[in-house]
Amino acid sequence: MDESYSNFPTSHLIGSVPAVVTEEKSTTNPQAPAANLQIFPPNSGASTGSGYQTLGGTSEANGQQSANTWKGVFSVSSYTQYFNVDEDIVMNRLMSSLNPLSGDFFSKIDANPDLYGLVWVSATLIFVISSLGNCATYLMHKRSDSSSSWSFDVNYVNVAASSVYGYALLVPMGFYFLLQYLGSSASLIRFWCLWGYSLFVLTLSSFLLVIPIEFLRWTITLLAGAASASFVAANLKMYIQSNDLAIVLVAAFVLQMGLTIFIKMWFFS
Repeated sequence: MDESYSNFPTSHLIGSVPAVVTEEKSTTNPQAPAANLQIFPPNSGASTGSGYQTLGGTSEANGQQSANTWKGVFSVSSYTQYFNVDEDIVMNRLMSSLNPLSGDFFSKIDANPDLYGLVWVSATLIFVISSLGNCATYLMHKRSDSSSSWSFDVNYVNVAASSVYGYALLVPMGFYFLLQYLGSSASLIRFWCLWGYSLFVLTLSSFLLVIPIEFLRWTITLLAGAASASFVAANLKMYIQSNDLAIVLVAAFVLQMGLTIFIKMWFFS
């Protein structure tokens, strides 16, 4: 054995072993636990990845949202799947509602029907007809008798909210149960989406009803009502399998026209 090696202190050699082992342990990177983050809003399409769905997303059976996200009627998270839309999708659907004869609205919302139109388009219509209705009556009042005073009618808000939301909720529900009874595979969420966006043209036409010319008001009302009613009937036609059920389309057209005339006569008389 080499003499220089035999004179090396053994205590130093033994003490160095734990130091080496400790250094090796410190250099190993422990595996971090996988993060469990939830995407908001959730994406119901399994094949489209996380996040927002696009217009070309893959639809599920009958265009229904995934049932595993439902957490109860009184849970807010149960309804987030029906607001899984961004600005581009909403604008595309609003523009589609201005084309009453296309009849392709259900194909555009097939992957992701939403309740944005039912809630927010209806709310916008309520605000518009309540405020502009009072403005229109003020202009007509000043035109006929400018000497007397005029007061804001707050009941316009109550009537507008009950009539618009009642119509947008109950009428699609009625057609849903009717078509289910007639053997058609209807979807209530799709119907609510359709009728919600159909109110957009009525919102735009309400701005023109402020003009204090009665003949022009009626012309705008009938044109806007016909456009909105045709949009509903043209898209509802895909659920009608025979000519014997054409009365359903006529009923949808008449009800939509009835809402438009009601708005004109109550808020812009």
